[in-house]
Amino acid sequence: MSYSRTEMRLSIILGQDDLWHHKPKYQEIVKRARAAGLSGASVWRGVEGYGASAHIHTTRLLDLADGLPLLVVAVDTEERIRGFLDGIGELLTEATVTLEGVERVHFTEDRP
Repeated sequence: MSYSRTEMRLSIILGQDDLWHHKPKYQEIVKRARAAGLSGASVWRGVEGYGASAHIHTTRLLDLADGLPLLVVAVDTEERIRGFLDGIGELLTEATVTLEGVERVHFTEDRP
């Protein structure tokens, strides 16, 4: 059995070397997402990419394996996502942020 509802996906693209108080920014974002009660957040590591500097970061060359792109994704209601985003603006000075409406499908076990 399943049901769906319209929610919002927050995607934040930043570098793995981006720091907040000497710790990775992505860890702080996930920590704050949990504290804010968002239904979940995940971090995905890219294998190649570039940002504003146009410098390509890649795992193909050992000397360029730093600064790889990361994608932090969270899905929740629009109200909760926008409230969370307002609260983490200080972390997003060098990040690309997108918001998209999504259909979230929940699967549940049908028990009598």
